[in-house]
Amino acid sequence: MALSSFATTLAVLGLALHAWAIEPDYFVPSHRLPGIGVGRRELTEETLARRTEAMIQAQTFSIMREPQALPGARRIFAPGLQRLFRDAGRRSGFPASVLQAIAYLESWGNPKAESPTGPRGVMQISEATGRRMGLRIAYALRHRVVKTKIARRNKRGKLVYRTMRRRVAYTVLVRDDRLKPEKAIPAAARYLATMEERFGGRDWAIWAYHCGEGCVTDFLTMARETHGLDDPPASVAKVFFECNPVWNRQLFEALHTQMGRDYSPTYWFRVMRAEQLLHMYRDDPAEFQDLVTEYRYRPDSSQRAPDRLSVWLKPQDLLHRTDDAVQDERWSKLVRPPDDPEYFGFRVAAREMGGENNAVYIQAFPSTIGTLAYIAFETRRLFEAMRLGDEMFVPLEVTALVLPVNAQGRPGNGTEDIRMAEHASGQVFDISVARLPFVEWKCLQFVLDDLGWSGHLGFIEEPPGSQILHIGCSPASREFFAQVFEDELAAVRCRTAPPAIPATEPSTPAPVEER
Repeated sequence: MALSSFATTLAVLGLALHAWAIEPDYFVPSHRLPGIGVGRRELTEETLARRTEAMIQAQTFSIMREPQALPGARRIFAPGLQRLFRDAGRRSGFPASVLQAIAYLESWGNPKAESPTGPRGVMQISEATGRRMGLRIAYALRHRVVKTKIARRNKRGKLVYRTMRRRVAYTVLVRDDRLKPEKAIPAAARYLATMEERFGGRDWAIWAYHCGEGCVTDFLTMARETHGLDDPPASVAKVFFECNPVWNRQLFEALHTQMGRDYSPTYWFRVMRAEQLLHMYRDDPAEFQDLVTEYRYRPDSSQRAPDRLSVWLKPQDLLHRTDDAVQDERWSKLVRPPDDPEYFGFRVAAREMGGENNAVYIQAFPSTIGTLAYIAFETRRLFEAMRLGDEMFVPLEVTALVLPVNAQGRPGNGTEDIRMAEHASGQVFDISVARLPFVEWKCLQFVLDDLGWSGHLGFIEEPPGSQILHIGCSPASREFFAQVFEDELAAVRCRTAPPAIPATEPSTPAPVEER
């Protein structure tokens, strides 16, 4: 072999060894979502802006699924409230449109709204905060006479009852400015303007309105310690997205705890989306009405939709209601997932889907299989980053893909469970988490939340307490996850292709002797 050829071979081997050393030995899709899971540590300003906007748009579901979404918008734009919002905004310097959005989320524009936890009025102000705002909340002492029967024995030992009267004091609310919009709205505007100045950002003021000043002070302190930012303070979005179970762990755990308490870390995002939706209602009522129709809970429009999948999956999506429909190749677009659990990070539990021979159920749409592979990828790389000791990644166990109604163990009498019927769409899958290691389960939870906050998927534990997750991607993300499935196919082809035979070096022809 010529010296130059030998050097080239060494160089190629060196590149291969380098690639082997840095590339994981599991499926890594070519199509990736920036800033998800471990990727949060590498957030650029552009990625942060994209994630923030995606999070804001994802709040559409939490707002528009409510039956009060349309009546609430009508109340907010009633002439009387509109005048109060404009005046309060002008005098306080806090935008009237944001005040409207907060009132919309808090009470749907109802001046008499009362929360079981105490807040009242159109701005849902607690009693303690109301007093700090300068609102009058007055109680008066009243008395009433109550009668009580007391059992006693007479001289003969017989039990007799006597009625005793006594005077009991009680308090009654005689004035509550929280229930007067002309008082509550200007007070809330002044309070928010003060919080904006105190915390250095409107987004922090909005968060403080929901979870309290002490809560925001604690988070700002942690954010400054984490980011080293004193002036200006980190934004709510930056604090929310720049942590995960591996990176900024203290901040992550604090956010996780607060989310479990009242979802206040996502409140600013909801207010921003509510502001956009109210602009839509004002400028294009027909478009707003279309959203109301799209997010209405079809089984009972008087109830709020329980989860995103109940909104995303339309009746026309439930195509595969019988085995024949699943196998009809004239229109069915179902595909089989790859069978390589260690590489792709998930395995299909065939026995859970009708037995080893019932291969017809081991299918779903390409976007569904792509969603599954992407979840496994993000979960595994987060798990690898935070793994302690020798604990190994366990492939996710898929217990249901497409599942016709006639295979769900219930008669086809029209009363089948809605959640199970969604499997007839081929757009959802179920994962059992019962056997997952604790750390991996936490990684999976974080990844599902992260993808959900970006509006890419929805999931629910169904039935509650079953340790079965029912998952599906959003209609807007199906094209992306279908591309991930194409990445899977390319990986399968690469792994199953026979090794290429290296070409031999062409021999140098002998020089022709001149005659």
